[in-house]
Amino acid sequence: MTPLHPIMFAGTGSDVGKSIVATAFCRIFRQDGYHPAPFKAQNMALNSYATPEGLEIGRAQAVQAEAAGISCHTDMNPILLKPNSDHTSQVVLNGKPIGNYHAREYFEGGRRREEGGRRREEGFRRKEEGVRRKGVDRDRLREEAHAAFDRLAARYNPIVMEGAGSIAEINLKDRDLVNMSMAMYAKADVILVADIDRGGVFASVYGTLMLLSPEERKRVKGIIINKFRGDKSLFDEGRRMLEKLCGIPVLAVLPYFKDIHIEEEDSVSLELKAREVAEGKINIAVVMLRHLSNFTDFDALERDPRVHLFYTNNTEELQKADIIILPGSKSTIADLMELRRNGVAQAILRAHHDGTTVVGICGGYQMMGQEVLDPDHVEGDIERMPGLGLLPVSTTMEGEKRTVQTTFHFLDFEEECKGYEIHMGHSTLLTPHSTLNTPHSTLHTPHSTLNTLPDGTREGTFLSSKCFGTYMHGILDNPVVVDYLLAPFAEKGEQRQSFDYAAYKEQQYDLLAERVRKEVDMDRLYKILSF
Repeated sequence: MTPLHPIMFAGTGSDVGKSIVATAFCRIFRQDGYHPAPFKAQNMALNSYATPEGLEIGRAQAVQAEAAGISCHTDMNPILLKPNSDHTSQVVLNGKPIGNYHAREYFEGGRRREEGGRRREEGFRRKEEGVRRKGVDRDRLREEAHAAFDRLAARYNPIVMEGAGSIAEINLKDRDLVNMSMAMYAKADVILVADIDRGGVFASVYGTLMLLSPEERKRVKGIIINKFRGDKSLFDEGRRMLEKLCGIPVLAVLPYFKDIHIEEEDSVSLELKAREVAEGKINIAVVMLRHLSNFTDFDALERDPRVHLFYTNNTEELQKADIIILPGSKSTIADLMELRRNGVAQAILRAHHDGTTVVGICGGYQMMGQEVLDPDHVEGDIERMPGLGLLPVSTTMEGEKRTVQTTFHFLDFEEECKGYEIHMGHSTLLTPHSTLNTPHSTLHTPHSTLNTLPDGTREGTFLSSKCFGTYMHGILDNPVVVDYLLAPFAEKGEQRQSFDYAAYKEQQYDLLAERVRKEVDMDRLYKILSF
C-alpha cells in the first residue's frame, strides 16, 4: 500500500476530543489495511499503563494501540508527566521515572529531585543565592521524543499523532515538545479538532490558526468540529463560512457520542460520573480521592449491567453501598490523611462492620493496612501514617517504582487473569507465622494470598470474601474476579451472566470507527495524507 504521511490531531484547547478521534483513526487505518501506531510525545495524566516490557506510558496511548491491534510501547509516549500536586509532577522518560519537578522548574529548566530522604537540588538554569545550578535538559527531552518517533515510524504506517491542550499557547511555544514543533519534525499533516459544545468554535479555530507561524499554518490541512448536538444541517452555513475564513476544509462535523464508551485518561471525565446509589442494582462506591489515579480500573464494572458504579466521598452514600472500593492514589499518605479528616475513613469502617465489602487497589490497598511508612520521604515529610486497619499488612514507601504487566491466578480459580502493577512501595504481612522472601509478597499460606503470579510469587492480601486488597491494576477487567465480587449480591443484579469486557471494548472500537468514518470525508483525508 502507498505509505501515508504522519497525521496529528491537534486541539484548540484541552478536552476537545483529540484522544477519542485519534483512537478512531487507529482503528479505521487498521480496518483499511494499514499498520498504524499512536504517538504522543508528552502526556500529562495520572492514568498510566504498564507495557509488556514493564515500562510506563499514558493510558490513552495504550488504548489507541489496542484500537490499532498492536502491543503498546514506550515509543508511543516517551515523556509522561504524573502530577503529584497542583504544582509538581513526576517525570517518566521512556517508561522510567527520572525525578519530581516543580512546574516552573520543569518548563524553565529547573529541577528538584528527592532521593533517600534528602531533597537535593540538582540544578536550575539560573543563579540563586550565588549558586549556579543545572536544570532539566529540555534539548535531551526533545531528542528523546524525536528518537522515539523515528523508531516508531520505521515500524508502522501511518503514525497517528496526538497533540496536547491548545497548539496556540504562544507563551510556551519555545518550550513545546508535543504540538507544532513535533508536527514540524515529523512532517505531519495536522488536523485541528475543535469542541463546538463549549461554544465559540469560530473564534477558537480561527484564533488558533492566526496565532501559528506561516510555516506552522501550512502544516494544518483540515478541521474537525467535534461534539455537535442536534441537527448537523443547521451548521452547513457555518461550515462553509469557516472554510472560507480559514482556507482549509472542514473534514467532518462529529456528533456528541453518548452511546460509545472508550476508556478515558483525563480526570475531567470523572466530573460526569454518577455520584449516588441507584435502586435495583449492585451499588459499588469508588472512594473519590484527591489524587485518584487509574480510574480506568473501574470501566468494566461501570459497563456491567448488574452494577451501578458511582464515585463519592459522601459518608451517607458510602453507607448505602454494597461494595466500597478504595482506588489507586498518586499520593497515598496525603489521601489517607484527607480520609481521616473528612470522616470517610470512619464511614468505611462502619460500613464494613455492617457487612459492606471493602476492596483496595494499589494505593487503596496500602491504605487498608495497619500503617504506611515513609522513612525516605518519598511522598513528603510524614514518616508514619496509621492505616484503616482492615488488613494485617504494613506498607513501606520506596523510591523505586515497580511496573510490570503480568498474568495471574485469582485465589484458587483455574482461569488465567491479566493485569499490571504500577506502584512505589511494598506491603508485608504482620503475622508471626509467615516469612516473606520477596519485597512484593504478602503471604505464603492458603487463603491469605489473593493472586499467584506465573513464577509462584504471591501478591495481595485476602482476609475474607468481603475484605481484600491488591496491587494489581486491571484486576476488575477479569470476569472471574468480578463474578466472585458480585456473587454475594446476585439477587440484586439484573443480569446473572459474566460480562466479557474484552469483547465489549473491541465492539466499541469498531462502533467508534464506523461512526467517525461515516462523518469524515475519507477520500479527501486520504488525498491529504498521500500527496
